[in-house]
Amino acid sequence: MKRIVHLSDLHFGRTRPELLQPLVAAVTEVAPDLVVVSGDLTQRARTREFRAARHFLDSLGARWLAVPGNHDMPLFQPVTRFLQPFRKYREMISYDLEPCHENGLFMVAGINTADRFAHQRGVARGASIRRTCQRFGEGSDDRFHILVAHHPFEQDPSADKAPMKGREAALARLKDCGADVVLSGHLHTWHTGAFLTRPGDPAGPIQVHAGTSLSTRLRGEVNDFALLDMEPGRLTVTRMAVEHDGVHFAERARAVFRREGQGLVAVPGEGVVPKRPGSEGDGDAGKVQRLHKIP
Repeated sequence: MKRIVHLSDLHFGRTRPELLQPLVAAVTEVAPDLVVVSGDLTQRARTREFRAARHFLDSLGARWLAVPGNHDMPLFQPVTRFLQPFRKYREMISYDLEPCHENGLFMVAGINTADRFAHQRGVARGASIRRTCQRFGEGSDDRFHILVAHHPFEQDPSADKAPMKGREAALARLKDCGADVVLSGHLHTWHTGAFLTRPGDPAGPIQVHAGTSLSTRLRGEVNDFALLDMEPGRLTVTRMAVEHDGVHFAERARAVFRREGQGLVAVPGEGVVPKRPGSEGDGDAGKVQRLHKIP
C-alpha cells in the first residue's frame, strides 16, 4: 500500500497557530510516502510567509511536492506580479512550478493554474495539460495517475469564485489520457467523488477537493486534509478534520473507489464515517457525509 497526504490552502500569514503542531503531528503519525500541497502556501506572498511555509514543509519528515496558488503571487506589487510573479515561490519553495513524482503504484503530476492577470480565477493551460498527459503515458497503466492543481476543474454553481478558464477542455483531455484523480483546493470546501457533470461515469477521473488545512478562512467548515491510500485497483480517500476541541485532527469521512474500465467508481457501503456526537465547527452537520457533492 502507498499513502499520500493532500494538504491545501495553508495561507501562512493567516494561519491558526494552535493548529500548526497538531497538523505536523497528524501528518507525521500517518507516515505518508508523499505529501502534496495544492497551492496557496501563503496569504500575501511575503518573504516571511514563504519562510514559514518552507519550515513547515521541512518539519513533516516526508517527501513533499507543491504547486503554487493565486495567493502565492504578490497582490500589491503589480510590477513584480506581472514580470516575476513566482520569484519568491521559486526561491523559497521550489523552482519547479509543475513538479512530478512517481513510484511503482502512482504518479503525481502538478500543474500551475495561477494566473498573474487575474486576482483569483485560475487558468488551465494547454501546454501544462499536454505535458501531464505525456507523463501519464509513460510507465505502467496499472498505477494511479494523479493530477494536482490549485484551482478545481469543476465547482458547484453556488461557489462564490469564478470558474477556472479552459477547465472543460482540459478535463476532457485528462479523461482521454487516463487521469484517475484530480487533487485541488482554492474553495476551502471538501468534496470527494465523481465530477458533477459525469456522475456514475466510470471512464473518467474523480476529484479530491480538500479544504484549508491551517487557515482561519473556514467558510462554514473545519480545517481538514485528505489521506489517499492506494492498493492495486483500489483507492481509499479519508477526510481528516479538526475535532470539536478545535486542535486535533481525526477521521471524519471515508470514500472507497475501485478501478473499473478506464476510471474509478465508488464502492457501495464502504464510504461514510458518521460524524461523532459533540463535534462542532461545521456550518452544516451533513456536509461531511455528502461525499458526492461540493457543499
